[in-house]
Amino acid sequence: MTLELVKSKSAARLQGLLPVVRTATERLIERSFSLGIPIVIVQGLRTIAEQNELYAQGRTKSGPKVTNAKGGTSYHNFGVAVDFALLLPDGRSVSWDTKRDGNTDHKADWMQVVAIAKELGFEWGGDWKTFTDLPHLQMVFGLSTAQYRAGKRPTEAQIQAVLKKIGEAEESLEKAKVIVNGKSIEDGVLINGKTYVPLRAVGEALGAIVDWDNKTNTATVKK
Repeated sequence: MTLELVKSKSAARLQGLLPVVRTATERLIERSFSLGIPIVIVQGLRTIAEQNELYAQGRTKSGPKVTNAKGGTSYHNFGVAVDFALLLPDGRSVSWDTKRDGNTDHKADWMQVVAIAKELGFEWGGDWKTFTDLPHLQMVFGLSTAQYRAGKRPTEAQIQAVLKKIGEAEESLEKAKVIVNGKSIEDGVLINGKTYVPLRAVGEALGAIVDWDNKTNTATVKK
């Protein structure tokens, strides 16, 4: 199986996820695949009606109980949770065998996926004290389902923190004020503890001529 094929298996379930959660889930699929563990997302965003149908199972409908969350009380209802399974070599069947070692590295594939998910910032339902949910991963940003129902959403700072964790954030550049002979000119920037100033602006403020040679990538400053 190729990575493209594996990713296509989950594409429909990624629709409707909060963009940052979708990005993190895509990285989870990619990093798991790099270890020889193809996975598929089997649940993503659920409607309130779909959640209520699941809640009814084992209560007013036949089948085992699969959730304790009524509609509107599951993080799936707000696009911040996914469920995964292991994709088997035939590219169609899935497995929930938490002890499976499909890549033969003497480690449980399931727990390797969980470890990657945690590195990306997901919480794992397998860590819950009651009603453990082994396929479940969520990224809730410290908000309760009641807060989500009320319309609250993650802050931009929280989103950027996750993007930085997974290597997707654009580096923000801190500005540096530049003053030449008591007069402010164009701002410079701070990068890794070094101050970079606008050479042409500085040179011209000092009465110099600044030239740039595209062929040799050379700047010259002369009076």
